[in-house]
This record gives sequence, C-alpha cells and structure tokens, in this order.
Amino acid sequence: MKMIYVTLNNVDEARKIGRELLDKKLANCVNFFPITCMYNWENEITEEPEVVLIIKTQDDMFEAVEKVVKSNIDYTDFIGQIHVDKINDEFQSWLNEIVH
Repeated sequence: MKMIYVTLNNVDEARKIGRELLDKKLANCVNFFPITCMYNWENEITEEPEVVLIIKTQDDMFEAVEKVVKSNIDYTDFIGQIHVDKINDEFQSWLNEIVH
C-alpha cells in the first residue's frame, strides 16, 4: 500500500480530484483537510493556507494518480508517495477489492 500526499490551493480542488480518483478506482479512500504552509520563495518567507489531499492506493498507482492531479491544476505543488509498512488486514482487503 502507498499513500500519496498532495498539496492543493483549496477544498474544491481536493474534492474534485478525490472524486475522480475514486471514480477511476485509482484509490479506495481519500482524505483532505486545511493546513497552513510556510515556504521560502525567492528569499522571501511566505505563509498561506493550503489543503492536503491524502490518497490511499496500491503500490504501482503513482503515475496514474499524478496524471489525474496534474490534469486538474495548472500550478506546481507537491505530489509525494509515502510507503506504508503495515496496515490492518481489513483495510488491505478493501483496498485490494477496489484498486487493481
């Protein structure tokens, strides 16, 4: 199992991308929530709101998920894959049912 962590500008983007990923069976579950982002851009510290989208998927789905994310936004933000060493059997079974 992998989780893909994506930062977006707003909840509407997260909801739209999450729904598309679920419709295409590229994930069995997504979570999204607001965060505050601080970053250094051109030697200036900026702080602004963002939304995190966490996508729960199978090991080989990064490229397909990335393609969906990039088709829905026109800016560069973080898309990163996180390996999950252990999950409960029931969740793994559900993931295997949905995402092939």
